[in-house]
Amino acid sequence: MQLAYEIVHATRDELETIVEIYNSTITSRMVTADLEMVSVEDRVHWFDEHSEHHRPLWVMKVDGEIIAWLSFSTYNVRAAYDATAEISIYISPKSRSRGIGSIFLQKALEECPRLHIRNIVALVFGHNQPSLALLRKFEFEQWGFLPGVATLDGIDRDVVIMGRKV
Repeated sequence: MQLAYEIVHATRDELETIVEIYNSTITSRMVTADLEMVSVEDRVHWFDEHSEHHRPLWVMKVDGEIIAWLSFSTYNVRAAYDATAEISIYISPKSRSRGIGSIFLQKALEECPRLHIRNIVALVFGHNQPSLALLRKFEFEQWGFLPGVATLDGIDRDVVIMGRKV
């Protein structure tokens, strides 16, 4: 079955749904280092850092409903790192395991030349095997390993830095 979707740059009115999808991942302790739910107000500055022409924040919609989002974020504010962006993908609970991550990653890779991005990095918990497998599927490699740098519910967790040259 083909998923009928559209991918567009997010608008400020969609931030509430973006935050809801993000918050849906917190309790799993698999995806984000946030330990408590975030508010829309907490994410306004982050939202404003995105630009359709430089560091986009895309939403995927099916029948007008946002089911996932992808962001390119500044990896480091120093000018020499401008061609490198950090990528994040968050998918609503009911839409996971349907190939959405692959659709988003394919679009991201296709758009990198337009965005002047030559390197993509992703920071992933070492125990998040689904995300690591998705990135490997798209030829991301392990560029770094940070052992036990995050503590989730008293358990030290590794962070794997995955990267790909575009």
